[in-house]
Parts: sequence; structure tokens; C-alpha cells
Amino acid sequence: MKIILGLLVMLAPLAAHGQLLKCVGKDGKVEYASSCPPGAKEMQTGIKNVPSSAPAAAPKSLAEREADFKKRQAEKGEAAKKEEEKSAEAEQKRQNCEQAQIYLKSVQGGNRISKIDPKTNERVYLEDADRPAEIAKAQRIIDQNCK
Repeated sequence: MKIILGLLVMLAPLAAHGQLLKCVGKDGKVEYASSCPPGAKEMQTGIKNVPSSAPAAAPKSLAEREADFKKRQAEKGEAAKKEEEKSAEAEQKRQNCEQAQIYLKSVQGGNRISKIDPKTNERVYLEDADRPAEIAKAQRIIDQNCK
């Protein structure tokens, strides 16, 4: 008795292989089985007892995982560097915008504006005739940096 029971337990997984079918008899009775009896209409259920036959991806070796990790780290570092450069550039534009706006207000306000002449190292003051050109120059800088 124990031998028969042991054989049944061992053979049970083999009987489970295959696909589960929906069998509809002539009288409309629905039955589920691995094979339909004669005269019954067979319908696929899509349920399989066998694991998928597609090959599973082989686990990567330690060296491959380490290379993937290093690649991800390098990509992360490059992305952080680009983001930092972009942030620094935006900050520089913001500062240029602020300075140009302050300069434009002082030129428009009629304040005395002085610059150092690079040839003589002497202080030179902005003439009234040069103010419109300086205003236009400051406005161009504002248009470039203040977006």
C-alpha cells in the first residue's frame, strides 16, 4: 500500500504537465481537463501547468554586475556634472542680468558714470552724447541675460 501511495505521489507532478482546456459537452455541461472527451467542444484557456519554454536570462557574473555598477556610477557622475555646469551658467546669467539692470538704471538716471581708460589708466567720465549708446548697450545685455 505504501509503495502504491509513493508511486502516485511521484507520478502526480507528471500528470500536471500540459495545458488546461475548457470542454463544453453536447448538453452544455462545462468541464476543465487536460484533454477533452470525444464529442466535447475544446476551448483554450491559456492556463499552462508547464513553466514557460522561453529561456530565462542567465544570471550575470560578479564581474558583469560590477561593470554595470561602474557604468551606472559614471553616468550618474556625468549627469551631476552637467547639471552643476548648467546651474553655474544660469547663476552667471542671473548675475549679469542684475548688474546690467542696475547699470541701465544709473545711466538712465543721469548719474555720473566713470570708466578707466585701458590705454592711459585714467578715469574717464561718460559724456551726455554717449549716454544713448550706453543705454542701448545695457539693454542688449539685459535682453541676452534676462530671459
